[in-house]
Amino acid sequence: MTTMTSQLCDLFKVRIGSAIMLCAVAGLATTPASDLGMAQGAIVALAVFFSAAAAGALNQYLERDLDGQMARTRKRPFVTGAFKPSAYWPLLITLLLAGSCAMAWLAGNIWSALYVFLGAFTYGVVYTLWLKRQTWTNIVWGGLAGSFAVLAGAAAADPSVAIVPLLLSLVLFLWTPPHFWSLAMALRRDYESAGVPMLPLVIGDRRAAWVILAHTVALALLALVPVAYGMGWIYLAGAVIGGGMFVRTGIALVREPGAKTAMTNFHASLMQLALLLLAAIADRWLWPTSVLG
Repeated sequence: MTTMTSQLCDLFKVRIGSAIMLCAVAGLATTPASDLGMAQGAIVALAVFFSAAAAGALNQYLERDLDGQMARTRKRPFVTGAFKPSAYWPLLITLLLAGSCAMAWLAGNIWSALYVFLGAFTYGVVYTLWLKRQTWTNIVWGGLAGSFAVLAGAAAADPSVAIVPLLLSLVLFLWTPPHFWSLAMALRRDYESAGVPMLPLVIGDRRAAWVILAHTVALALLALVPVAYGMGWIYLAGAVIGGGMFVRTGIALVREPGAKTAMTNFHASLMQLALLLLAAIADRWLWPTSVLG
């Protein structure tokens, strides 16, 4: 990978965008059969990916001062000077988001486009610009970005949004805080130096660990509910394995709060989400005969 390609991937947060796109695909996959074709579904998924890229780029543009104070983000292109923070960037980001919404509207419908917009707006403006530097609840509301991605995929197939993708969007809402709070606990010095009021810095690691575990247990239990609405054994296996692993590392975090256990919990959150989303997609599209009952 060339240096320029690597910098662009970093700027537009391609890995995060890919995860957000997977959320949209899961929302689409868990929506009952519709007339939406494969090509249309792919376009909606790409729309979510590009909107996430726009939000990620806006995040880095607005936070270049904070990024320079954190070891984890000091090599981002706006910090290193690889990209100059000119007024052209907000215009490019706006055009990318507008194009993403247009793709979702044309391939899906206006509701899908609205959720695509809300996901990017929540992360790029509500979380980054309005809340991140002001309150520990920043990531609680920032977590809606992933929820809107699920809804964008589901709404493209059915604007009324079926119960299973709605439940998955709630799981995503509960998943984001323990994911980021674990990272903030593991990288406490970074967030302290940047003055970002993440929960572990506000109430301490021990109390934060209990809040993280409570969120984890709630999302793990909620992730099981879709089975009552038609999801099959493949989904159930993914939900049980991923949720069980996340809860186990959450318990370890409560027993011994600190950087090491927090980073372990952070990685477990990634595994849990990947297992849940991939299992949901496989359950509906690859092995639709896996339905329980």
